[in-house]
Amino acid sequence: MGNPDLSRKVPEANETADEKSAASDRERLELLLRATQTLSEGFANLPPYENDTPGASRIGEVLNATAERLKKSYPYFHPLYAGQMLKPPHPVAQLAYALAMTLNPNNHALEGGRATSPLEKEAVDQIAAMFGWSAYLGHLCGGGTMANLEALWIAGQLAPGKAVLASEQAHYTHERISKVLQLPFETIACDARGRMDVNALEERVKRGDIAVVVVTLGTTATGAVDPLPEILKLRAKYNFRIHADAAYGGYFSLVDNLGTEAQEALAAAGQAESIAIDPHKHGLQPYGCGCILFKDPGVGRWYKHDSPYTYFTSGDLHLGEISLECSRPGAAAAALWATQTLLPLVKGGEFAQSLAKSRAAALELSSRLRKDERLVVPFPPQLDLVIFALKADSVSETSALSRRIFEAAGKRDLHLALVELPLTLWREAAAGMKGDRERITGLRTTLMKPEHLEWMGEIWTRLMAAVADVEGESKRLVAS
Repeated sequence: MGNPDLSRKVPEANETADEKSAASDRERLELLLRATQTLSEGFANLPPYENDTPGASRIGEVLNATAERLKKSYPYFHPLYAGQMLKPPHPVAQLAYALAMTLNPNNHALEGGRATSPLEKEAVDQIAAMFGWSAYLGHLCGGGTMANLEALWIAGQLAPGKAVLASEQAHYTHERISKVLQLPFETIACDARGRMDVNALEERVKRGDIAVVVVTLGTTATGAVDPLPEILKLRAKYNFRIHADAAYGGYFSLVDNLGTEAQEALAAAGQAESIAIDPHKHGLQPYGCGCILFKDPGVGRWYKHDSPYTYFTSGDLHLGEISLECSRPGAAAAALWATQTLLPLVKGGEFAQSLAKSRAAALELSSRLRKDERLVVPFPPQLDLVIFALKADSVSETSALSRRIFEAAGKRDLHLALVELPLTLWREAAAGMKGDRERITGLRTTLMKPEHLEWMGEIWTRLMAAVADVEGESKRLVAS
């Protein structure tokens, strides 16, 4: 049940790691079975019926075939996977999701999500409280893209035809969404650390005609945090709307080991007009769980619509009446509620401490990389992403070496990611290199799992072995 437990910590005497993993899976399945029985008791008054499930006799066969196909995946659950933003859901989220799926509730309307709609409201209340909000409008959605779409849609309703501004390193979804909404979209230059350039932003906003400025609190390429406190000062001067895209970095507002600039920016997120955050990233949830929050509950007027059959079982507000999406999985709300009940979103709590380990892992890796004269790190990490490359005579050669290190590390079961960034973000690192390309391909590690800190020694050993492989290959090519 859940992600495979392949962390390979030292097993107890006479017990292998595989045996411990199997025992853990059995324990989780037993917990789910007991919870399913508890749920069934709530419907014991119903007359029995025979569930005629098509293909029931072949389910085991197909499930095993599915498992065989899934073996082709990368080991996203394991500490040696440090590539893309894939974090395993917490076991309680997996179990609660599976439990709720026996009902398959739909949180669009209270009739379809009679139990899970209140769970969603409670869970979203807890997320809003993390940013200091008690009166707000918000709900879960399919992910960060949908959350950002709703934020830009509201901004467009309030200022039709005016422009959306975002940094050059903001997520590409903002430009695509703006095209869908038929809103003008413009990018603002970044500074040398991948953050929105405040001076460039001021030059643009002083001209007016702005619907919203998207402030990214944790870019997906580098983890850069835009300087929200300075942007808030510009808002006071030029009067524009701010949307905080905290899809990746929002939960870091709970940790205490950030740098001053990132900490102050995240602490100010509650001063934005809207916030997007993704529980399916650092919130330990299965995919399909994003969240959008609006500071002004009055924006709900833009969602107003009628349905001939949907909203009549209760006079209370239905979640579908404040969402652009219609059908939404109530199981996602159950999983999030269960996780936040087990691990409350409070500073100093278990959840925050676990997240702080990811940040500590990034600091440790960055420190090790900077001590190696063969490697370059363009800037220190602000969250838990680390960017680096191997030095070479030219930008193109460094880029080629990054790809080879990526492949060599993969052969050693260390899974990283590649990232292409403009030379402006590698100013010091690219000094002395022949500038034969406008962008450098580097390596990116996303240290999302708290286990990454404990495994840093093993990660480093495998990374250095991959670098040695590539260096040795390069010397052989030169010699030949």
